Amino acid sequence: MTTPALLPLSGRRIPPLNLGPPSFPHHRATLRLSEKFILLLILSAFITLCFGAFFFLPDSSKHKRFDLGLEDVLIPHVDASKGAKNPGVFLIHGPDEHRHREEEERLRNKIRADHEKALEEAKEKLKKSREEIRAEIQTEKNKVVQEMKTKEKKPLPPVPIPNLIGIDGGDPEDNDIRKKREKIKEMMKHAWDNYRVYGWGHNELRPIARKGHSTNIFGSSQMGATIVDALDTLYIMGLHDEFRDGQKWIEHNLDFSVNSEVSVFEVNIRFIGGLLAAYYLSGEEIFKIKAVQLAEKLLPAFNTPTGIPWAMVNLKSGVGRNWGWASAGSSILAEFGTLHMEFVHLSYLTGDPVYYKKVMHIRKLLQKMDRPNGLYPNYLNPRTGRWGQYHTSVGGLGDSFYEYLLKAWLMSDKTDHEARKMYDDAIEAIEKHLIKKSRGGLTFIGEWKNGHLEKKMGHLACFAGGMFALGADGSRMDKAGHYLELGAEIARTCHESYDRTALKLGPESFKFDGAVEAVAVRQAEKYYILRPEVIETYWYLWRFTHDPRYRQWGWEAALAIEKYCRVSGGFSGVKDVYSSTPTHDDVQQSFFLAETLKYLYLLFSSDDLLPLDHWVFNTEAHPLPVLHLANTTLSGNPAVR
Repeated sequence: MTTPALLPLSGRRIPPLNLGPPSFPHHRATLRLSEKFILLLILSAFITLCFGAFFFLPDSSKHKRFDLGLEDVLIPHVDASKGAKNPGVFLIHGPDEHRHREEEERLRNKIRADHEKALEEAKEKLKKSREEIRAEIQTEKNKVVQEMKTKEKKPLPPVPIPNLIGIDGGDPEDNDIRKKREKIKEMMKHAWDNYRVYGWGHNELRPIARKGHSTNIFGSSQMGATIVDALDTLYIMGLHDEFRDGQKWIEHNLDFSVNSEVSVFEVNIRFIGGLLAAYYLSGEEIFKIKAVQLAEKLLPAFNTPTGIPWAMVNLKSGVGRNWGWASAGSSILAEFGTLHMEFVHLSYLTGDPVYYKKVMHIRKLLQKMDRPNGLYPNYLNPRTGRWGQYHTSVGGLGDSFYEYLLKAWLMSDKTDHEARKMYDDAIEAIEKHLIKKSRGGLTFIGEWKNGHLEKKMGHLACFAGGMFALGADGSRMDKAGHYLELGAEIARTCHESYDRTALKLGPESFKFDGAVEAVAVRQAEKYYILRPEVIETYWYLWRFTHDPRYRQWGWEAALAIEKYCRVSGGFSGVKDVYSSTPTHDDVQQSFFLAETLKYLYLLFSSDDLLPLDHWVFNTEAHPLPVLHLANTTLSGNPAVR
């Protein structure tokens, strides 16, 4: 049996003491004395090392690269001094210098006393038998485990919950629309029930192989991504038994203390966003507790020279790194720029300004940087604070950064004017340099690469039609009508990308070169993986215009998904939307339940279900309530002050 190591002192583990039977019994006394002597030497050397390190290691606080002046954080139920820049900072001079020296001497004396006490305790411990030492070690282990459990269950401070409007209902008056809505609900049941049978607890489902599935964004652990991602969809559809099944799994099985490297961006939008939405909709505390536990695990990702977080972090060790394929070790705009909504709500719910300060630090840094042609490149090096490759897109790598600027303003009850200005500036540059009209009259959003425009648009960029419509109200120079029309033009282009395929489902990306318009050219771009962005845009435009074409287009997409993606074990993506006999990819993505089916359900619901003046959807379609003026967390805002 392996003998447990002695408990660590000051974070350093002492090598395990061999307490098993000696090889030569007649030398037992000599061996035990030698072991004790060696252990005492190790203890003494270690504590001396700690003593020296305390006084001679540099103060890391003197080496912070950025001071953004976040002097105050206006969060209700938070002591402003905790978020302040100045409290606790003092200069040593005159009589204060003498007091400082006295304090330093007192600390030295305390460390000496602790040193001597530790040595005495070690001597006493070595007088005990093997069985007594083992028993003490086990007792200490049990105590640590119990303390960790107690900490995890520690209740969060009570906070005023925003007035929640429209969390259920939404029954349409039209009977035909009601039937379509029920069909979407049945599709959700089919996706969930098969996951429940064949993939329960796994991150995603292989509906044809009928087993669990995962990707590297979730690390090596089975964290039940589909459960967390689907919860709010289940709730608003009235599938409360299924919701309770998911809640029980989360309460008893969702564990973030695992040795697993995850995507900070993905677990933020899917897990933290999903848990927060489930909490606001249901009022169940367990969701808030789990969201905060996970958020604490993500914070080490921000330990970079610039405060721009790593793309990935190990949930156990806190070690972060970036994707190997990203430009020169850069972080990605759409990843570090898509944390604001969730982190502001975390600070609101916990009273801890750390989350808010992390995302505001990112914003302040970006504001100080030069932007080529007013555009934000997709890559930023977290070590140097410099842009990587000059590649700008409103699709993959850039998309949700712009979305979160607009939604930060909306979520603040339209008081975060700084976010709105950044959004307006960015959209003006995008419209000037990236948005073009094809020869056939289709408006598309290209990608800026190394000084020229690539006439290609990704499925991910199709969300922008909804974003332009959502941001129309409040736009500069009374251009609301212009941006609503621009959103409608993007929706039409993306619908054409669906309509020009054999399956009536859109490809991953499509080009506008010469005679080729809204069509994928490369085989690697012809797949459809149950993505939601086109349907998302249909829904926003339906809400703002009530033009029946958006419900018609949404229903066409729903029928195509039902016909070509539905299999007996759930729903699967397809590898070629231009083939009338498609091959399935055998993956039921968690975002299919979180986004695609939710947006379809909302498209065929009345507007009083999750009204947009009270709710803002994160980029994974998880609804978070607007924090009205009295509850806002945004500092430096004239409207707040």
